[in-house]
Amino acid sequence: MVKIRLKRLGSKRNPIYRIIVIDDREKREGRPIEELGFYNPRKKELKLDKTKAFDWVKKGAKPSDTVNYLMDNSDDYGNLVRKQAEEQKISKKARAKAEAAAKAKEEATAEETKEEAKSEV
Repeated sequence: MVKIRLKRLGSKRNPIYRIIVIDDREKREGRPIEELGFYNPRKKELKLDKTKAFDWVKKGAKPSDTVNYLMDNSDDYGNLVRKQAEEQKISKKARAKAEAAAKAKEEATAEETKEEAKSEV
């Protein structure tokens, strides 16, 4: 079976990966069928030929989980697009404090609308 996976290059504690098409019986650093691009995780740098990658997927090549993530999160030119988290993770105490503040603000606006209604009458 043909797979699209990463081939590790670089020195110790400084990995750089090539995105390659290879037979799954080959070693990780084995001879690839084709090289599709590279990925540097330390600099969050990616260059990928997406058209060739999707052509190989159509032919039956199975991308690894990491390569699949990189293919999904790259733009049309093959550059990595980092998606920011929409919601920040906060502690339970901070969340409770924020909810209490929002509730107090809601009650204050409700009281103001009641006072405005009384003053109109």
